[in-house]
Formats: sequence, C-alpha cells, structure tokens
Amino acid sequence: MPASHSLRRRSVAVFFSLLLGVGLLLVRDYGVSWDEPNNHLNGLVNLKYVASLVLSAEQMQRFPAAATTPDIRNFPDAHHGPVFEVSAILLSYLFTDHDSRSYYLMRHSLIFSIFVLGVWALYQIGAQRFRDWRWGLLGAGLLVLSPRFFVEASYNGKDVVYLAFFALAMLTLLRLLAQPSWQRVVLHGLATALAVDVRVQGLQLVLFTLIGLLLELRFNAATVLPWRRFRQIGSIYAGTVAVGVVAGWPYLWAWSVPELLAVASHAVRYPWGFTNFYLGQHLLTIQLPWHYVPVWMLVTIPVPYSVAAGLGLLAALRTWWRTGISGYLRTAAGRLDVLLALWLLAPLAVVMTTHTVVYEGWRHLYYIYPALVLWAVRGCQLVVQQAQQPGRQVLALAMLGLATLETAHTAVRMVQMHPHANVYFSFLPGSIAERLFERDYWCLSYRQGLEWVLAHDSAPTVTVNAFWHYPLYNNTLILKPEQRARLRYTPDSTARYYLAGYRWHPQSYLDSLGTEVHVIRAGGVKVLSVFRQDPNKPARNVHPPVNSIDPQTVSPAYRLW
Repeated sequence: MPASHSLRRRSVAVFFSLLLGVGLLLVRDYGVSWDEPNNHLNGLVNLKYVASLVLSAEQMQRFPAAATTPDIRNFPDAHHGPVFEVSAILLSYLFTDHDSRSYYLMRHSLIFSIFVLGVWALYQIGAQRFRDWRWGLLGAGLLVLSPRFFVEASYNGKDVVYLAFFALAMLTLLRLLAQPSWQRVVLHGLATALAVDVRVQGLQLVLFTLIGLLLELRFNAATVLPWRRFRQIGSIYAGTVAVGVVAGWPYLWAWSVPELLAVASHAVRYPWGFTNFYLGQHLLTIQLPWHYVPVWMLVTIPVPYSVAAGLGLLAALRTWWRTGISGYLRTAAGRLDVLLALWLLAPLAVVMTTHTVVYEGWRHLYYIYPALVLWAVRGCQLVVQQAQQPGRQVLALAMLGLATLETAHTAVRMVQMHPHANVYFSFLPGSIAERLFERDYWCLSYRQGLEWVLAHDSAPTVTVNAFWHYPLYNNTLILKPEQRARLRYTPDSTARYYLAGYRWHPQSYLDSLGTEVHVIRAGGVKVLSVFRQDPNKPARNVHPPVNSIDPQTVSPAYRLW
C-alpha cells in the first residue's frame, strides 16, 4: 500500500472516529427543541396509519398510544416527510426502556450520526472536485467547525437531517455522472427519495440531476451517454424516485401521488402565524425583506468561511472568463462547479425573489451550506496558490494566517459556549445581537434553567411557569425521571420560579416577575433568565395568559404533567 494512501486512510479514520465519538458524548447536554415532540407525534401518526393497514381493530387496541394519536387524514402536519421520525420511533422501541429521556437521547444520537454521514459526503465531494483528499478533509473540518451547525446536529431532526441527505444525494449524482450504470442510477434515485421524504423541497434534486446529465451529454467529449442511454437513465431514475418517495411517505398512501404537488405548495407557503425578530423589528413572514436570509447567513457563518467562499466564486468566474463558457464546461471541474454554484445560489435566489416562507433564521436553507463550504475550500486553494507567486506571498500568507487564527478562535468559542452555541454570532457583539436578532428560538436553554432550579431548591415539589408552556414541557422530557417528578407546572402567578426566554422578548423583563436569580449567557448573548418569586408578594405575569392549553395534549406518547 503506498504511503500516501495509508496516510489518507489513517487521517480520515481518525477524523471521523473523533467526530462521531465526541459528538455522541455531547448530545447528552442539549435540551429538547421546540418542534421535537410534535415531530415525534408525526412519526406516531404515520406508524398508526401503516399499522392500521395490516392489523385488525382489535389488535390496534393493544397499543395505548394508538387511541390518542390523531388519524393521518386529520393531523395538520402529516404532510411533513416522516422517514426520520418513523425510524427514530422504531429504533427507540427496539433499543430503549421507553422513557422519554431515553427516547430523546437516542433521537439526538441518531441525528448526529446522520450529520456525520453528511460530513462524510461533503468530504467525498471535495476530494473529487479538488482531486486531493486533503482539500476534501478541510471542507469536512470547516463544516464541523461551524458552531450553529455542529450544535443543531444534535437535535435538529429536520434541517440538519435534510442537509445530510441532500449532500449524500449530490454525492451519488456525481458518481452517476462519472460512471453511468443502472446500479448508480438506482442508488441516486433512492438517495433523492430519502431527501424528499424528509423535506418535499428535495424534489429539486431531480432538476439538478437533469442539468448534470445534460451537461455531460453536451460537453463531455469522452461521454458514454448517447441519447438512448440518457433516456434509459432518466426513466430508471424517475421510477426509482417515485417508488422511493411513496414507499417512505404514508401520507401519499392515504391520498394520492398528485397530492405531492399540493404538499409542495403548502410547504412553500406554510401558514406560520408568528413573527421573526429581525434587525430590531417583529416581522411576519410576508413582511420579510429580500435580504433576510443573506444577512442571517452573514452574521452566523464564521467570517473566514464567507470571505473564502466569495473568493472561490470569483476564481471560478475568472476561469470562466479566460477560457470561455464552452471551454470551461468541457472540463469535469467546470461542470461540477456549475452544479455546486446552483446548489448554493439557486435556492437562495428563489427565496430572495419569491417571498418563500422562511423563519427562525435561515435554517430552511441549511442544506446549501455544504456548497458554500466547498466554495470556501476553493477560495483557500486560490490563496495558497497565490502564496506561491512572487510579489503576492506576503498578502496571501497574511490572509491564511488571519483565517487560521479566526477559525481557531471559532473552535474555542464553540467550547466556551457549549451547549448554547446555537446563539453564535460571527462578529456581532452580544449587546448588538440581542437588539437585532432572535436568540434561542429553539428554546433549548430551558433545560439548563430547570436543572439549575432543581439543583438550588431542595423542596420536594418545585413550581415553575413561563410565557409559553411548550419550552418547559419539552425540556422536562429529557430530564431524569426523579427530576421530572419534582416539577409542577403552574400557569399563574403562584409559581415559585418563572423562566424567561428572549425569543420574542428582546427587552429586559419587569421586576414584577420576581428576583432574577440565574442568568444563562453564551458568547455575550443573554439566553435565559430565572426569576424567583417571593411567596409573600405574588408576582404579576407581564404577558397575557396563554397557558390555557393542556400540556398533556402536546405529545400523547409522553404525558408527564
């Protein structure tokens, strides 16, 4: 075995082993995000429907959760892709003790494992594009050293899972283009279906596939893809995608395949009735300006990555200008660059020009981030090349040095902010970020708030309250059973503790809530406050009463209150 090949295997094995090991240790530190119980319920709804097709009504009665789980035709979120949720429930049923804490720890571990798969796909794409495994590994490292992505890889079962499956599908596409065969067509079709069964927007992979095949057909002089073969590949691919999507999406069994079009329309115009806190204003989704996503990307992506990605795109444009578009596309790297540019820029352009519904930062576009990372690697490659040119060495080496120091600083900040790096802002001071942007919109910090309360109050029963009951309820699900047993949710001013987040409340809270006894900060950003109320002077809630909903209705699987 050549020494270089041995070095590659060892380096890649060490990188991914460390990533998986460290990640699976850290997942135990995160709370339960806002949407997770409802996403879990979506999985139960789909499983109930599948079970009803093979079991009799009498047999269904043996499963208590079936009686409290909505019917798939009446569940408003049944149109969300369920493949991950169903998998998480089945694995939990097989390998856990069925306690809510066990389920969420297993779920978070599964999300991170899928994220590692996405990092591996990015590494493979980078190694192919730059013809050097070291550049591919650099891209994988930059994705891991992206604070918000690394943190959300432990609980975001929608956006991060979709990112990973989308990257995997792009990898199978590149392998199909490099060597067309029916096995690779089927594999790519299944990878596409997997992405669609997480988010229906994965159907854009069909367009990317079509563009990639046409580029190979038109510009690859050594192509082995005549028109007849092209049509065969397209037919096999379309059939595999259709079968895979329907097989993994019971919602389509209950209705029909054309229903997918309505699902796509609903997903683009999802009726989200809350507001986004953006640049110091509360805006409805229909009021968001065109720059909403670009600005969010700018302030949450480490600065060196954004600068390097810009340089990478400029380098590609310069090559295109010098060689001409036809000459550029006659190279494998040029055709791949077109796909990578579309991956990054096309979804961004659609959102900026069509007012597609997005909220909670730019999480709905997380799947374009691997493409940005690859362009950042291209920018790094350009700077390294310039460092070898006389007269440009000083500037190029200075840029590399600054970028390396800032990336190392980002890694240090990730450690310091753990487990709250989801409020990482790349260059904004904490005080400015607090005034302009949403903070802990997943409401994960409520777990640490509850744990602090339980650790500092020895009473056998501790009463707690919050503006919304969801964050409290969700985060009790991952606490130990003995901790949950001590908590009582009290939706009025008699609660001993009030946990105050800053998702829709950027300003300070009034003293009428009680004494602020604990504050969670991360990166200079205030994330959560815990107020203790004087029992002799009951506090008045500064918010309108919104806690009238019974918390037990949130997730029939785990009724804890």
